Parts: sequence; structure tokens; C-alpha cells
Amino acid sequence: MGYQVWAPQARQVAVRVAGRNHPMRPDPARPGWWRTDGEGAPPYRDGTRYAFVLDGGEPLPDPRSRRQPDGPDGPSAVVDHSRHVWRHPWPGRELPGAVLYELHIGTFTREGTFDAAVARLPHLAALGVSHVELMPICPFPGRHGWGYDGVALWAVHEPYGGPAGLKRFVDAAHGHGLGVVLDVVHNHLGPSGDHLPRFGPYFTDRHHTPWGAAINLDAPGSDAVRDFLIGSALAWLRDYRLDGLRLDAVHALADTRALPFLEELSTAVDALALEAGRPLFLIAESDLNDPRTTASRESGGLGLHAQWNDDFHHALHTALTGESQGYYADFARAPLAALAKTLTGAWFHDGTYSSFRGRSHGRPLPRGVPGYRFLGYAQTHDQIGNRATGDRLTARQLALAAPLVLTAPFTPMLFMGEEWGAGTPWQFFTDHTDPALAQAVREGRRGEFAEHGWDASRIPDPQDPATRLRSCLDWSEPGREPHTGLLRWYRELIALRAAEPELADPDLAAVRVEFDEDARWILVHRGTLRTAVNFADQPRELPLSGCQVLAASSEFPDTDRRLILPGWSAAVVRVAG
Repeated sequence: MGYQVWAPQARQVAVRVAGRNHPMRPDPARPGWWRTDGEGAPPYRDGTRYAFVLDGGEPLPDPRSRRQPDGPDGPSAVVDHSRHVWRHPWPGRELPGAVLYELHIGTFTREGTFDAAVARLPHLAALGVSHVELMPICPFPGRHGWGYDGVALWAVHEPYGGPAGLKRFVDAAHGHGLGVVLDVVHNHLGPSGDHLPRFGPYFTDRHHTPWGAAINLDAPGSDAVRDFLIGSALAWLRDYRLDGLRLDAVHALADTRALPFLEELSTAVDALALEAGRPLFLIAESDLNDPRTTASRESGGLGLHAQWNDDFHHALHTALTGESQGYYADFARAPLAALAKTLTGAWFHDGTYSSFRGRSHGRPLPRGVPGYRFLGYAQTHDQIGNRATGDRLTARQLALAAPLVLTAPFTPMLFMGEEWGAGTPWQFFTDHTDPALAQAVREGRRGEFAEHGWDASRIPDPQDPATRLRSCLDWSEPGREPHTGLLRWYRELIALRAAEPELADPDLAAVRVEFDEDARWILVHRGTLRTAVNFADQPRELPLSGCQVLAASSEFPDTDRRLILPGWSAAVVRVAG
């Protein structure tokens, strides 16, 4: 294999290797592509650094670079994936029955590397989760950031450990029985270090997004752009043995073609799963509440395998906190009713009016859609990090959130540190190397919250290294109370979910919910099991009798007549069948 690049607008293309430019020639089989092969071609082997020169200009990194050793603006490096020796055979882990754990490599440990994260995998295995979901790991300028401003979609951020570090992490995770899911961003690239427009029409002014011109999915040249994105997705799953991808904000993908990009992507991933002989899946982040996102392609859907469910989060959050600002307003009017609706129908907004949007939103879910196609969670990187100071739910609040998340008909997902009620915040941080961009981000972040009444001086500076350090998990916390007790509760609930098939039953129609909005209790029926939660500070009697307590957040009296829950407590019980 030699060097190749799509540069349809270039008149001349060369590849620079070891300081020398080697002319490339058009590929007659692929219009717009240039290649080098045959006698006299430059060396193409693992570790070789190279860059492309278009029409005599400055050297540019490869759009499909597998490695950027010196960052997004430096030369690319060849990666021969066949050289890696995998230690652990991996049959894969499917999505039904899974429990996911979202983490950010840069703050999961203070070291912020794949290898440092490997040392913490035994904790996740003991917790009982099935998959680790990594936040984006593509290269971006600087060392630390959330990862959503990546600019090299086939490569791995070098400060984390590069391609070799990712492989060591995935292999180690598989050795612990954990699958690995990766968050990928197809809706935009970062504001700095993006060289794609110099190669071809990767973007189009036909559509505009919050980040500017849209990724070109439907304008001239979009066939090659789609191939670029789909090829990247398949490479993550194939070359790094990942189990699935989380697709960031798919509602922001502007696409008017008869064959939607997401349908084309899901088709390719399903084909790769058959070829690889292991389950692979795609999870969408979508703001649309549209059943077509996960409906089968045969029925006119996009064929994605699951999607995040923010409505469940919002209902749960308002019940726990009483917050009513912004998009919480509709849920806060009757939070337990909202929670009951999401537990039985996934979405709260299924064609109903959304005051936050000023219009009706969503559409009803067809009967028979399994609950595992929706991810349910109490916290995510978005729902914490987009708060002014990155504050998390408290251990007290998480003690009630955990049983509702982990016994729901959805695919549960935790955010790193949640299982012990981490006292560390998770704040918005960046490391932009362009001073003007760094200042713009700093002022924009503070201005955004100042509009909502915040004192700008209280908003953490995203560019201050201390902001990232504050966001790193404190791994001494699980060893002391109240963190130890909450961790025990999470482990108990995850083990109970694995042991009791009724708790993992994805049939939404089989879920029944009782609640009392004024008395602030909710009772979720899951076959012969009940999840009982008391959000009030006073004890509450629930309409249950003769039940067996399987797990409880605190000690409480057990009577044959009624279940009495202490204030702010929860239990999972079995009733006579």
C-alpha cells in the first residue's frame, strides 16, 4: 500500500517523506484521488512520517492520518495495525443487557492517559458494568480538552497515548470482560487545526450549523465526504476492536439526500459485524425524539441501534433537585408524573408542547420498541459539564437516582465517579494554543452564564490548568464514607439487575408506575419486583404488602401490611407472584 489522498481541486500533489517531495499521480479508478505506488515510490511502513503538498504549498497532514505524533498541525505517521499483537480474544458484548460507564481519559486519572486508566479497570469490573464509553479521543490542539473539537477523525490524541495506547487500553478492558464504546463527532470539527477545506469540499455553505458551515453530506463532492466519515467509523471498530460508537448530536447533521448518511453508516456497520463475527452497535445522541432514529431500515428508519434519552434524565433530575430553569421547566411542573411517563414510554415530549422550544416536540413511540434502545442516566458529561461550575449530584441524591436508573427498562449508563458520589466537579476546560481563540472561549463561557444572572468571576476559566485538575477524579474517595456506602449500593443494584431477568426486561408495555406527586413517592412495577423511592424527607407508607426486600438504601421497618420507607430512601422488593 502506498500514499493516497482525495484532493479533487488540486492540479499537482506530492507527498513529502524525509524532507523530499515525491510526485503523486491521479488514480484513474477514483476521480479526485492521487496515489503513489510502483517503482520509485517513497517508503510506506510503520512509523514513517509524511505530509502532502498541494500545488506547491506548505506541507499538510493527511486527512485520513492514523497518527499525528506532533499534534494536528504536524506531519502524519504511518500506522501498521497488523503489527499489534492482541492478548485477549474478544467475541464482543452486545447492547441488550449492557450497563455503560462514560469516562473521559484526560480526567479519569490525574495522569490523563490510557495506561493510567488501565490501572483502574479492575474497579470497573468489580462495579459490574459491561462497557466503557470513552469520550472523544481524536487529536486537537493543546493537551487537555473535552475532545469535541477534534480535527483528525482517524487518529488518536497523542498526549493520551496515541494509537498504541488505545490498543493497550482496549485489550486490557477486554481482558476484564469489558466492551469499549467510543464517542465520535461527525457534525463539526474543531475551530483550530482543521486542514480539511484545503483538500476538498468537506464543508458546504448550503447549510449552516452552530459551528458554521456544515459537514458536506449532500452537496457536490459529498460522496467522498461520506466515504471519509464511514471509513473512519469502520476503522475504529475494526482496527481497535471497539464494540460500538456513540454518535454526537446527530440532529445537527444537515442531510437532504434520499439515502440519509446515518442509514448508510448503519448499513456499513451491520455488514462489518457480520464480517467480524461479533456484535457492533451505534448509539445516537439525538434531540429530536424521533422513533425513526432507531427504527429498522426496512421500515423506513435509520437503523441505529440505540439513542440517549435526555427526557428520562430531565424528569429524574427535577425530581431529585427541584430545579425548573431552562429545559427543566416542563418536567418540574409534575416531576413524578413526567418520570412515570418516561419509564413507560421513553419520552416525555412525544408530540407535546415544549415551553423551552416554544413548540410541540417529538412524536409517539410505536408499540413494541424495546427499552434497551434508549440509554437512561442520572448524569452525563453534558449534564454536569454544561452547568456553570460543573457541579454533580450529591451522594444523597444519587442514592435515589441509582435504583431508578439501574432497574429501568433502558440501557443504564453511569458517568465516571458517579458510583461513589465523587466530590470533584467536572468543569468545562480547554487548552487552545491560539491566544485569540483562548480569550474568545473564556469570554464566551462567562458571558453565556452572566446572561442568566451568574457573577462572571465565579465561572471557572476554561484555559486555566487548575480547571482541568479540579475535574480529575479523586481515587481516594471510594475508600471513605459516604462514598464507600454509595459504591456498595451501586454494586448491589448492578448485581441485582444481572441476577433478576425482570429488571433487564426491555418491554416498555410491561412497566407500570404508581406515584403520589404530593407525598413524593414512586413505585415502579417490574414483573414481581418493585422499585420504591421516597423523595420526601418524612417516612412514607407505600401500597405494598407481604414483600421481600432484595436491596435497600437504608434500614427500615418491614411490615406485612405496608412498606414503610424512611425519608429520602429507596428499596427494591419482591412481591408474591
